[in-house]
Formats: sequence, structure tokens, C-alpha cells
Amino acid sequence: MKIVVIGGTGLIGSKLVAKLGEHGHEAVAAAPATGVNTLTGEGLEEVLKGAEVVIDVSNSPSFEEAAATEFFETSNRNLLAAESAAGVGHHVALSVVGTDRMAAIDHDPQSTSGYFRAKAAQEKLIQNSSVPYSIVHATQFYEFVGAIADVSTQGDTVRLPSVLIQPMAAEDVAKAVGRVSVGTPVNGITEVGGPEQYELDEFVRIALAARKDPRIVVADPNGKYYGMAIEERTLVPGDDAVLGDLHLGDWLAAQVTERK
Repeated sequence: MKIVVIGGTGLIGSKLVAKLGEHGHEAVAAAPATGVNTLTGEGLEEVLKGAEVVIDVSNSPSFEEAAATEFFETSNRNLLAAESAAGVGHHVALSVVGTDRMAAIDHDPQSTSGYFRAKAAQEKLIQNSSVPYSIVHATQFYEFVGAIADVSTQGDTVRLPSVLIQPMAAEDVAKAVGRVSVGTPVNGITEVGGPEQYELDEFVRIALAARKDPRIVVADPNGKYYGMAIEERTLVPGDDAVLGDLHLGDWLAAQVTERK
């Protein structure tokens, strides 16, 4: 079947296009670089011709609330309208485990909680559209462990709360989204996560040690996650989540091998 991947040249999108192609589908990478722009509507009508499924893994270039809201609302209104006109039968969107919980966090301008309010607005548009849909909530990716550390670094110390996190590899995210995309629309949310839970400071400490990063990671009850004061289970999925296969240790070992 023809499956259009919005954001198909990015981290998850490029993996999705490759995996879907390996399974015999006509997977089309749609992004500004390929002539498709969901913000302006450019190229949408043409790329959606004959498409049975659209997967949206695009992301706002800004975490600031107003900019992210503008991106997700404009992009999704254009995309969903074009899908409806083209007769697309399944809209799949990648979002984040804990979106509703993080969206409810205070409006501190230094916090990224506004980004999650923008994601919640995106999900509401999808839920209220006429296009059958599936929303995939994924936990944090292994690939972003460095960014988590950087945001919470003071001098040579990384300060993080000892809350739970169940991270997963981008490879497993792409597999999960791909499986959902070729199935029947659930008209709801499917959660996916990694095979293991860690305390957030532990996760970052393990990853930095594997990279021989000299920073010291400490558990700080006042520490924040991307500027947010989160609860013990904000970042972890429910008991019925679909779990990935790639363990952190194996992923880190592969990263070290690739750098040699």
C-alpha cells in the first residue's frame, strides 16, 4: 500500500520509510526537502494521491508554546483536510508518553510544558477530524540522553530528579509506528516504551559513562526534566504498553562500535 510519511527525512521518519519499503509498501518521504510543506500546504494534494495511510512524525522546530502551537495546529489542519479530500483511510501520529501530564505542569516560561500543551492541541485536532486515526505515545528515545544531560548541567554536574523513565531506541519507535500504520485504526492511543525502567539520573549516568563523558550525575530532589518539575511516573507508560526489544546496554555498545 502507499504510505506517506510526513517528516520522512528525519530520525524516525527515515527509519520508517526504509522499514515499510522492506515490507513491500510504497513508502513516500514527505518533507520540505522533498517538496511537501504541511505549513503552507505545498505538495500535499499531489503526494496524497492514492495514499491509504499517512504517518505524521514531523515536529515543531521550537519548544516555545506559541510557536509550537502554531506549527502543530497549522500543519495538522492542512494535513487532515488534505487527507479527507484524498480519501486517506488511516492517519497515524507520533506523540509522547505523558503528554497530558506534562501539559498540566505550570506555565513557567523556562519550562517546556508549553510544548506538550501544543502536542495536546495536535492530538485534539486529530481526534476531532473525520479521518480514522491512531496516536502512538512513545517514551523518550535513547538518542536524546545527551540533550537531557545538557539541559540539566551546572558546571561539571548534571542534576536530575530520581523519577522513573522507560526509554527506547529510535529503531524500536519506528518499528512500533510502522506496525500500527499497517493495522486497523484504533481511534485512540497506543503506548510504546523501552524494555527496562530506570531512575532518570541512573539512565543519564550510565549513558554518559559509556561515552566517557566526565560530567558527574547527581540525584537532586529539586532537579527538573527539560525545565519541568515532574512526578515519579510522569515519563513511564501504563502496564499495557507495547515494549521495544533493544536494551540500553546493547544500544550503547553499538554506539561505541560505530564511533571506532
